[in-house]
Amino acid sequence: MILPLHKKLCVVFFRFCCLQVSSNSASRCNFLPFSFSRRWLTQSQRVPSPFLLQTRPFPDYSPKKPTIRDTELIHDITAVIKLRRSEPLHRILKPHESNFRYDHLIWVLMNIKNDYNLVLAFFDWARVRREPSLEARCIIVHIAVVSNDLRLARELVHDYFLNSKLEIGVTMTKFTHRLIYTYKYWGSNPIAFDILFQVLVEIGHLSEARKLLDKLLSYGLVVTVDSCNAFLSRIANNSEGIEMAIKVFCEYGIGWNTTSYNIIIYSLCRLGKVKEAHRLLMQMDFRSSTPDVVSYSTVIDGYCHLGELKKALKLIDDMQIKGLKPNRYTYNSIILLLCKIGKLFEAEKVLREMMSQKIIPDNVVYTTLIHGFFKLGHVQAANKWFDEMLSKKISPDYITYTTLIQGFGQGGKVIEPQNIFHEMISRGLKPDEVTYTTLIDVYCKAGEMMNAFSLHNEMVQMGVTPNIVTYGALIDGLCKHGELDTANELLNEMRKKGLQLNVCTYNSMVNGICKAGNIAQAIKLMKEMELAGIGPDAITYTTVIDAYCRLGDIGNAHKLLQEMLDRGLQPTVVTFNVLMNGFCMLGMLEDGDRLLGWMLEKGIVPDAITYNTLMKQHCIRNSMNTTTKIYQRMRNQGVMPDSNTYNILIKGHCKARNLREAWFLYKEMIEKGYVPTVTSYNALIKRLYKRKKILEARELFEEMRGHGLVAAGEIYNFFVDMYYEEGNVEITLNLCDEAVEKCLLNER
Repeated sequence: MILPLHKKLCVVFFRFCCLQVSSNSASRCNFLPFSFSRRWLTQSQRVPSPFLLQTRPFPDYSPKKPTIRDTELIHDITAVIKLRRSEPLHRILKPHESNFRYDHLIWVLMNIKNDYNLVLAFFDWARVRREPSLEARCIIVHIAVVSNDLRLARELVHDYFLNSKLEIGVTMTKFTHRLIYTYKYWGSNPIAFDILFQVLVEIGHLSEARKLLDKLLSYGLVVTVDSCNAFLSRIANNSEGIEMAIKVFCEYGIGWNTTSYNIIIYSLCRLGKVKEAHRLLMQMDFRSSTPDVVSYSTVIDGYCHLGELKKALKLIDDMQIKGLKPNRYTYNSIILLLCKIGKLFEAEKVLREMMSQKIIPDNVVYTTLIHGFFKLGHVQAANKWFDEMLSKKISPDYITYTTLIQGFGQGGKVIEPQNIFHEMISRGLKPDEVTYTTLIDVYCKAGEMMNAFSLHNEMVQMGVTPNIVTYGALIDGLCKHGELDTANELLNEMRKKGLQLNVCTYNSMVNGICKAGNIAQAIKLMKEMELAGIGPDAITYTTVIDAYCRLGDIGNAHKLLQEMLDRGLQPTVVTFNVLMNGFCMLGMLEDGDRLLGWMLEKGIVPDAITYNTLMKQHCIRNSMNTTTKIYQRMRNQGVMPDSNTYNILIKGHCKARNLREAWFLYKEMIEKGYVPTVTSYNALIKRLYKRKKILEARELFEEMRGHGLVAAGEIYNFFVDMYYEEGNVEITLNLCDEAVEKCLLNER
């Protein structure tokens, strides 16, 4: 919550004293050689003295005095709604409706302000008949805040700004003035101003949000650090924005937290100022905020984008010494240094730097690049590196060809891997067990089990002995295609040959059995694993937990999770995603929320799938306030939204009639290169059309068709009617034909 400024400044003043010692130590350690860091440290210590600060009091509330006749009406209304509160207001207030004005609303609220349910009922009755005055709206905001109904308070503020036809500066001035004027009598809870600030930031009116900070400061209030962080994340996208963000924190005496640092660090890295971000990371140890895995991972990613692998690896060592475990984002950043499509500059930079140093890259370097691009699904980029390798007369070896077979085999493709295998042989290279196994695995994943076993036989004939991985690929393929009996026979054959079964082989069997719906058999196989001296791992447990969740048996899923923990096995994010999906499928959203909190407590970083699963169900319930909070938590944790995230939020906000939020998310989604789904397009177009934003709806409709997506019949009806009324007969007929072909015929 917002703290009175004098209390906040006392805290900051105490921190300032501590920082004097820290800054002296920092200067001895030479942590601040650059101007930005020096400037940041200087500004962060420039805190106004609480003894010098003069604040103005909030005004006393003095509404217009009611006449004697008004007083009688107010008394009658107050009495009737209190005494007959169980009856519908529209019926009991019918005699007073013709004489009711909005001055009466405020006067009645003064009599019932401590009865929140009655306030809500009376306000709903009143605003059905006439749009509430700004003063009445602010009063309800204050009452809602005092009653801890922050959702309604936020909705009232947001709707006012969304529907105001005035220029934003005028709107903000009028609303702020009324909120201040009604503050002392109606609430005296500073969270009301925090909500106003959050709404201004959320809808993108950042300069007005900054003006609000100045206004609040004159009354001795500052916003919460979380709200300031939201502001920070919006403005810190260039050097000037970062300077302004730091100035805001310092001028208003708002204490930094880890999220604040992370936002600045992220922004610096985006601007290429990775060294300054690194120094800020180091300074966190000398301040009140401790760097977390997000802090380190952001700087590591920054160095990776600059091609500075050694510094990135050194930071990984540093964070491990501090007991922080690198997450998937950390490791992906290292991989992306060489491999990420669209970010080839860094990979090429390292390669060209090697060549400039007269170090000729060998096939190992190229193979590593090819493997990296394939691993991220960038087949075209991987193929480009292979072509360059050949153009430079660098001979690929069997490892290169094995990598190509595996990469081209992603997504069930068979022809390209097959051709590469034959090309390898034609070049005089003999495939080993890894190459054979890789192609066998490609066949198995594509469901071509006859080709897989045929290649297995050829492998044996060529004197190459199948290993445990070879058999594991065959068993996995059989299980995935429901051939469990054949898989069991192969398992027995492996035992006869004296092959030591490993956990991967058993996991394939467990997965196949679970997909066949025989969980009891899967549990039995897990016990067999233990008898064979092979303990089930996190993947084994996750597979069976998933099977229970899909059957709606959360109880047994919980028991299995507890057994997993008792064995000292660390659940992965996939394990929790499985449980999250199970909770959400059964509508157990409170349990899903608790699971998310538990993950964060245990240091298990949720991924986009985790948050998407939870947000989707809250959207279905039309709980967009909760959904927005989950999304904000997701961004604060450094988890980047994917296309599914945006589609979920867009559809949810459209359903809740929050067009501004939906449109903002759509724009952000397009900027990141994602394409909305059919349902997202339909929802946006429908909402735009209903808001009379015809031009935007039309552009979106054409964009949707350009992607080859088929709109709903209702959408076609909108535009058929529109073009017909405009007299565009040809377009109207074309749309009718298209609607019949793509909607009606497809439905049949």
